[in-house]
Amino acid sequence: MKRTIKIHPNDNVAVALVPLSANETIEFENESVVLKEDIKQGHKFSLKPIQKDENVIKYGDPIGHATKDIEEGCHVHVHNVKTNLSDMLEYSYRPQLAEMKKDAHRTFMGYLRKNGEAGIRNEIWIIPTVGCVNSVVKKVEAKAQHLVGGSVEAVVAFNHPYGCSQMGDDQDNTRQVLADLIVHPNAGGVVVLGLGCENSNIAEVKKHLPENYDTERIRFIVAQEHEDEIEECLKHVNELAELMKNDKREEISAEKLVIGMKCGGSDGLSGITANPTVGRFSDLLIACGGTTILTEVPEMFGAETLLMNRCENTELFDKTVHLINDFKQYFMNHNQTIYENPSPGNKEGGITTLEDKSLGCTQKSGAANVQGVLAYAERVTVPGLNLLSAPGNDLVASTALAASGCQMVLFTTGRGTPFATAVPTLKIASNTALYEKKKKWIDFNAGRAVEDLSIDECGEELFQLVLDTASGKKAKSEEDGYHDIAIFKQGVTL
Repeated sequence: MKRTIKIHPNDNVAVALVPLSANETIEFENESVVLKEDIKQGHKFSLKPIQKDENVIKYGDPIGHATKDIEEGCHVHVHNVKTNLSDMLEYSYRPQLAEMKKDAHRTFMGYLRKNGEAGIRNEIWIIPTVGCVNSVVKKVEAKAQHLVGGSVEAVVAFNHPYGCSQMGDDQDNTRQVLADLIVHPNAGGVVVLGLGCENSNIAEVKKHLPENYDTERIRFIVAQEHEDEIEECLKHVNELAELMKNDKREEISAEKLVIGMKCGGSDGLSGITANPTVGRFSDLLIACGGTTILTEVPEMFGAETLLMNRCENTELFDKTVHLINDFKQYFMNHNQTIYENPSPGNKEGGITTLEDKSLGCTQKSGAANVQGVLAYAERVTVPGLNLLSAPGNDLVASTALAASGCQMVLFTTGRGTPFATAVPTLKIASNTALYEKKKKWIDFNAGRAVEDLSIDECGEELFQLVLDTASGKKAKSEEDGYHDIAIFKQGVTL
């Protein structure tokens, strides 16, 4: 197993893949460094003297500048490095486009829906239009568990606190996210429960549904119109289960897959193992004609030009510029620091600045060209790599991915987390220690990319796990029954 890695030839720092001790000599191809202090796993050390105000280079790009002189072999982190980032920037389109190979020979076993979309699960979803009926839908979920089995793979209620006392775009976003989930292909049947007096009532939510939605499989109930709203919901849930009993998995081309890509609790190895592994997977799926979506816009800051220059055309470049600057404006409108990132957990794991985090985060996008740029709650329509407007918050961003049409989310992590969104959420560990410690949480160990496998081999193995999961293999979070959504709250509450 390698003990350290210099990611790019131009880097003036290297990363410890295992804990290193002071006075240890680290050998590279054409250089050796004697460490002057202990270096924790995932943390950086200097390969040569770095002068005050000189850029610190990792991934071949600056991740900030030195705030003091740093001797060779010293720990490089928040105590001696500061971000280079500022507020609004002007960007120029300098295309660096890749030619992607084609591979149309991958399939999975899924559910083909009437509108031509594919589901990887056949579940009954119970969706409240407003938080006032959260307890009702949870009761319906509990009372309907006897229906699970055979073609009904789960009965799940998705609580959220919104749907009323919102205004303008904030309210419209809630309506659109709910509409997106109502027509999600992973649901073989949906019961939508409204209260009756809320802003986002059923009539309003219906305005956001596509014209061709399946009226047989989607049922709407207004609680205030029924003496017993629980029994009314259960009646429709039972009818849906009966309709679904003959649903069968069939072989479907991988081009029908839409997979979301997200990271959380990242550490210094995330950009070396887990995120590049997802990037390899993304390129493989896109080569099959499939679709991947990258989100968490604040964690593109500092690496955004790499994505902008991979945009297929100037129109997409302009959309990406707006994607970045609109999110910066969102921070500024709330009088918040744009670069208040990384988190304490990120720093503990070895990530120093937002550039450091973002350059690692965007490794998940692989090498493919950007084919689409989506607003929050916008459903994906173009195959290939898409960028989606959403914040970095794990559950909010993962819900946004599901709402945009992702049947599954790949979630890389260096710290671990048990959560799952509305769709199967595969956890990918950046290091073997996390995988071994949290096997109830983690589905895939990308730490092997610095042990016994290459990134390409890890990417191939992850692709097979995605196909297996799409064909019915449960994610660890599904085995524990975890399903949650979180809607992006952007406006005032009345």
